[in-house]
Amino acid sequence: MTQPTTEPRYDVIAIGNAIVDVMAPCSEDLIEELNLNKGGMTLVDAEGAERLYQAMGPAREISGGSAANTLAGLSALGAQCAFIGQVADDQLGAVFAHDIRAVGIDFDTPARTGEPSTARCLIFVTPDAQRTMNTFLGASQFLPPESLDDEAVAAASVLYLEGYLWDPEEPRAAMRRAIEAARAAGRKVAFTLSEVFVIERHGDDFRALIEDGMIDILFANHHELEALTGTDDFEAGIAALDGKVPTLVVTRSADGAVAISDGVRAEVAAEPIDAVVDTTGAGDLFAAGFLYGHVNGEPLETCLRRGAIAAAEIISHYGARAETDLARLMAEKLGQ
Repeated sequence: MTQPTTEPRYDVIAIGNAIVDVMAPCSEDLIEELNLNKGGMTLVDAEGAERLYQAMGPAREISGGSAANTLAGLSALGAQCAFIGQVADDQLGAVFAHDIRAVGIDFDTPARTGEPSTARCLIFVTPDAQRTMNTFLGASQFLPPESLDDEAVAAASVLYLEGYLWDPEEPRAAMRRAIEAARAAGRKVAFTLSEVFVIERHGDDFRALIEDGMIDILFANHHELEALTGTDDFEAGIAALDGKVPTLVVTRSADGAVAISDGVRAEVAAEPIDAVVDTTGAGDLFAAGFLYGHVNGEPLETCLRRGAIAAAEIISHYGARAETDLARLMAEKLGQ
């Protein structure tokens, strides 16, 4: 990889779905009645999104999207960030743009005119805190490669890519272009696998990126690790990626997380909390905490601790954006 010749303007620049989350509590019976994939993420069309919205109880609208959530966490910790994603020129698009800029993240992708509308994720939260996500990708599927600011990508210490967005053709091409720009500038590329169904559809692409040395930091949960490597043995899955990814980060829900970086292994337990309210965004905020530590040169275990602290804050309330001062919380937890 080319060595960077300039100091980065951004700590992290991310490409991801620009989505507004619509969240509501619901009963187990409603999940069954609507035949939803409990605890998972399912893509729906515009008609399906409207049908599910009508079945929802009182809801909250919160700007989301996996990579955008990660950047919001990073920004809350003091990192300089930028986001690339596609919204439509409509009300939800304006909401998303306002919210992401309001937390200090640069967002300059022009809004898209006409149909489809801005993406939304309808999230049903059951009493056990599991979130069942139903996503209408809308305008986010139409992020064209020419919308990329190659100079901005090259000016970020880390390019962070959201696996969910690998599915549609245009943003997949945009992300491939971004990888080239980042690597030509000597920057690191981080990738989050996002969901098992994404791996089932594009696993060959992801494995090729890994084999070709295009990914420097890979985020996965234990289910995604199994889908990517083809083994349900956790240690065998990690071993299968040994030496192929400079930094591998695997979360295991209540069992904590493991990271291996250049042969060094670290593990942390999950942070204790009083009650799990909503698991939406747990992985996104884990990545935020980890990346903040990484770009600041902290030890691997500290990076994992930051991830665990951020994830614990998120699952203690509804929504995937922090409701407490993350920087202060981490300072307290880490004794800084």
